[in-house]
Amino acid sequence: MAAVNYWLWLTTRKGVGQRSVLRALEYFGTPERVYFAQREDLEMVPGLPPQALRGFLDKRMEESDAILGRCDQLGVQIMTIQDADYPERLRQLDDPPVVLYILGHRIRFDEEAAFGIVGARNPSAYGQEVAPMLGLELARHGALLVSGIAQGIDSLALRGALKGGGRVVSVLAGGVDVPYPWENRFLYQDVAAVGALISEYPPGTRHKAEHFPIRNRIISGLSLGVVAVECARFSGTMLTINHALEQNRDVCAVPGSIFAPMSQGPNWLLQQGARPVMSGEDILMGYWDQFPQKLVHAPNMDPEIMRERLGPPSKGGQGETKPEPPPPQPQKEEKPRRPKISLAEQRERFTDDQLVVLHAMLEGADTADELVDRTQIPARRVLSALTMLQVDGAAEQRAAGRYAPLVELE
Repeated sequence: MAAVNYWLWLTTRKGVGQRSVLRALEYFGTPERVYFAQREDLEMVPGLPPQALRGFLDKRMEESDAILGRCDQLGVQIMTIQDADYPERLRQLDDPPVVLYILGHRIRFDEEAAFGIVGARNPSAYGQEVAPMLGLELARHGALLVSGIAQGIDSLALRGALKGGGRVVSVLAGGVDVPYPWENRFLYQDVAAVGALISEYPPGTRHKAEHFPIRNRIISGLSLGVVAVECARFSGTMLTINHALEQNRDVCAVPGSIFAPMSQGPNWLLQQGARPVMSGEDILMGYWDQFPQKLVHAPNMDPEIMRERLGPPSKGGQGETKPEPPPPQPQKEEKPRRPKISLAEQRERFTDDQLVVLHAMLEGADTADELVDRTQIPARRVLSALTMLQVDGAAEQRAAGRYAPLVELE
């Protein structure tokens, strides 16, 4: 097998796009042969543009050596398209990533019931309720969740799956060591701890707008199907759906109100024949027998328990399906009943930082700055405690960067 530094050299040539890398590999067979090829050899590669030829004539290895050293330092694994455990699901694509950088666990995707959940970065209250519910249910059934890690539907679905004890994978549009957005840096750590952060871009690469559409083909490519929770009719989410259709993956969509802007995309997909999804079991339909060692028919969870674990829904959500009339008092005047955590359970469930932060929240502090001032705990530890409290279902983030406790302490 080719030495890793040749793979890194091959995929980091300036002016050389994905198609040119694949053409060169198809013609020469290995990255070493591309490296040692001379101009007259490279000119024989069908369809190789002049800028790619110039890129392959640059034989300097300093950049690839630096990337390899950085990966060793960070504990980042490198997977190439010729590795035995490279996902066959990706290898079948027209433009598979030639190199993948992995921070976390090396997952055998072809053996996993993996599904993508994608959607808007600014979802409605309805989407904020649905995404973590679907993530939680997929985790409870043993499925693997694949998503990005952007604010909104991506991170909500990931947190739901983490709360359900499942494994998760985030595919990135930059280096696995470059959190984006910065507010999700602790979620990066949680994903890597139980699953994997994956990118075709080397460590240190900034997340760029042009990288996201390219990244999306990997999300759908690793998955058996993709679920659109909320999105506009024309959006980045729909680009991922287009990739899924081209890759012959299942396409599912969460139905929503015809008056809701963020349901225009999913509702249009349903008109085109996408599978309607209202639960995790809807997503897994048809896959139970294919993955008997992975998927489990978990007992149905009472809706009230589900809502309690995920936190109370944000006000103003859509998709209410209960036939009975609304309560006589406005929803905003009702205070949700919060479970009380005993002293014994507190010590088992929370760290010292989490307990101090929870007490401060119960006393009225509701922003990160206020919590730092009230607790005198460093900001990084406060933010970490807030992340884990949200994963645990003991707190939630609301509008304007405010946090609220979902439990009481004895």
